[in-house]
Amino acid sequence: MERRVAIIGAGISGLLACKYSVEKGFDPVVFEAEDRIGGVWNHTIQSTKLQNAKDGFRFSDFDWPASVQEIFPSHTEVLDYVESYAQHFNLYPYIKFHSRVINIDFVGESFEEMKTWDLWGGTGMAFGSKGKWHITVLDTETNVTEVHQAEFVILCIGRFSGLPNIPELPPTYCSKVFDGKVMHSMEYSDMDKSAAAELIKGKRITIVGSQKSAVDLAVECAEANGVKYPCVMIQRNPHWLLPGNGFLISHVGHLYFNRFAELCLHKPGQNRWGISKFSEIYLQWKLPLKKYGLVPRHSFLEDVSSCQTCMLPDNFYDKVEGGSIIIKRSQSFRFCKEGLIVGGEDKPISSDLVILATGYKGDQKLKNIFRSSVFQKYLVPSPASTIPLYRQVIHPRIPQLAIIGYAEGFTNLPSFEIRCQWLTHLLDGNIKLPSIGAMEKDTARWESHMKRYGRRNFRRSCVLTTNIWYNDQLCKDMNCNPRRKK
Repeated sequence: MERRVAIIGAGISGLLACKYSVEKGFDPVVFEAEDRIGGVWNHTIQSTKLQNAKDGFRFSDFDWPASVQEIFPSHTEVLDYVESYAQHFNLYPYIKFHSRVINIDFVGESFEEMKTWDLWGGTGMAFGSKGKWHITVLDTETNVTEVHQAEFVILCIGRFSGLPNIPELPPTYCSKVFDGKVMHSMEYSDMDKSAAAELIKGKRITIVGSQKSAVDLAVECAEANGVKYPCVMIQRNPHWLLPGNGFLISHVGHLYFNRFAELCLHKPGQNRWGISKFSEIYLQWKLPLKKYGLVPRHSFLEDVSSCQTCMLPDNFYDKVEGGSIIIKRSQSFRFCKEGLIVGGEDKPISSDLVILATGYKGDQKLKNIFRSSVFQKYLVPSPASTIPLYRQVIHPRIPQLAIIGYAEGFTNLPSFEIRCQWLTHLLDGNIKLPSIGAMEKDTARWESHMKRYGRRNFRRSCVLTTNIWYNDQLCKDMNCNPRRKK
């Protein structure tokens, strides 16, 4: 049978999947909706920097250029680095730009037949069944739709773009009653930098959110408008955010991401609990969290286990102290004609612009790309379940398909790279998968682990605190030494 491989998305994970597929002798086609590579790095605000030190965020066979001196490079430097990687390995000929995938549909095998399989795809092999994928692609330049075929599909569409999470409010309290402008942080990030700067200049701005995009936006607005038009942040659940120049950001890897620390993962009350408490005490000493009511109700370990920690932008609390950023903590808000009213207050927050930095619906975005309602149900069994991916790459009951880039890690680029290496070993027939039942038991154990440590954020499928153990499993599958020193 033919072994055509289609990759959807030309972000970092898509480029890695392409590069390693080519190395294994495949001739993949990469469908990219936009006119350039880079994925989410094409949609960031002006002040966004890499969250990881660049030495830990690098391709294994392509180093950062010597011209990049900053430990945490800017988003433009990251994008340049990714584009240089694609040029170096001649990946551009495999990419079809302006090609938006509308949906994918698996044909040639009935669902009744697939339910009887003991092994993934019927044989446990990447190209084991007579089925193939029909990929409906819209050319965004000509508005023409075509259906392409492939025996294997690699989804690299990311989870932090495309489908924004918009809070649902009653009609009398929704954004339609507000006289000003409302937008999601995704829309703001998509704007030309000069247009974005003009939009926020001289405006009374309110930001809803407490994660990385919210704090970055707040600093950008504060720098534009100062104390004359202070930026107001509404935070429901503050997170443990790390100062970019402190002890913890320099040593968090030594505290959490080593083999000794991972030995203690399943022993609550021992080493991990102590490290978590140390981190919390340090952050409360380093940052004025109590002063502004921003001490999180949950543990530092919970944020780390669900990949919710991130780095504060420079001078964030200086701007809070100076009055150009005002923080309000509230479990609820509603729109009114003048702006927003938070729970417990009667006076509205007068606003010209409200930016919702409220995240994305990554699960729904992934689900929507499948035409089959059966596969959609497999992916998201219930609101109380994680997306069950074996090795965080393949679904036990969806044949001839892989998902790269869904599960997060401490530093995503090398995590995506080792998954792509594992996947191409599978494509080439060099990995023997266990039975569907055994893979489902493995995904159930992972879900239990995530609920234990990630708690309310268990759905984020974060491998951060088990990164070394997780990589060891991939290495063993590929017959590589897990005690890799190079």
